[in-house]
Amino acid sequence: MAAKREKIHFETVEELLGAPVTKDATTEIRIDQIYPFENHPFKVVDDDKMSDLVQSIRDNGVIVPVLVRPDDEGTYEMISGHRRMHAAKLAGLATIPAIIKPMTNDEATIAMVDANMQREEILPSERAFSLKMKMDAMRRQGYRADLENGTCGSECHKSEDADTLNKKTREEVGESFGLKGRQVQNYIRLTELIPELLDMVDNKHLAITLAVEISYFSKEIQHAIYVNYKETGAMTKEQIQVLKNQTNLENATEYTLKQLLNSVQPEIKEAGRISFTRKKLDQYFPKNYTMQKRQEIIFSLLDDWKNRREGADV
Repeated sequence: MAAKREKIHFETVEELLGAPVTKDATTEIRIDQIYPFENHPFKVVDDDKMSDLVQSIRDNGVIVPVLVRPDDEGTYEMISGHRRMHAAKLAGLATIPAIIKPMTNDEATIAMVDANMQREEILPSERAFSLKMKMDAMRRQGYRADLENGTCGSECHKSEDADTLNKKTREEVGESFGLKGRQVQNYIRLTELIPELLDMVDNKHLAITLAVEISYFSKEIQHAIYVNYKETGAMTKEQIQVLKNQTNLENATEYTLKQLLNSVQPEIKEAGRISFTRKKLDQYFPKNYTMQKRQEIIFSLLDDWKNRREGADV
């Protein structure tokens, strides 16, 4: 199942560029002259929404121009519009309307994040990496500005508390997206997760709060946690706390880690019964479906789930 993105809204393209965008400000650029932004954190997926966008472009063209910056070789780097460009390619277009704006690397990074965070829906992983990119760029910009203005040299930066500087930057980054500094810090911690765990966060199988705790473990420990989850279906705050309480955890064997994780795993009762009320099932099935029909569908879905689970364990 595709991960469901969180909905989020920010400033318009006009606000991002600092001036209204007019038709005369756009230029038709060949799509093969535009390359993606390096380490772009936002995913371009061929889903139903992409199909709708392709059809819209076939019917009406690209209404909102993309934002690019020129390079020294006569080509362009995409800042905002990766999905529109991908859809335009699928629609068979050779060119796309674009706003060309010269930018430094850090300016381009900040503009890319600000523009793409306007998207209606966004995954936790996308938000995490984009916040980190913007925060790193702002820190570099602030450092260079101090040197250029003569307000602070390298010794000044050494003497100033690094945690204080990071906190100020987190708060400034968060303010532009309606987030608190602590929330920014938590999202950035998600970038330290192994891909398997980060996918679980995107698919809402792992809570962000627990994921942040796990992110402080090494990649090897994270992998052990994930493998144990695939085997047992359990990943709880009690299990993570047990690991945090251990000394010399990095020297623990795979068997020891498994024993620790299973030591606080809830016992599964051998006997038991699962029942569903008609009112509960009516939320998922048409009311004219018989109980036999509903049962067949439920077991069919369970078979699919079992096959996917077994396939992932291979």
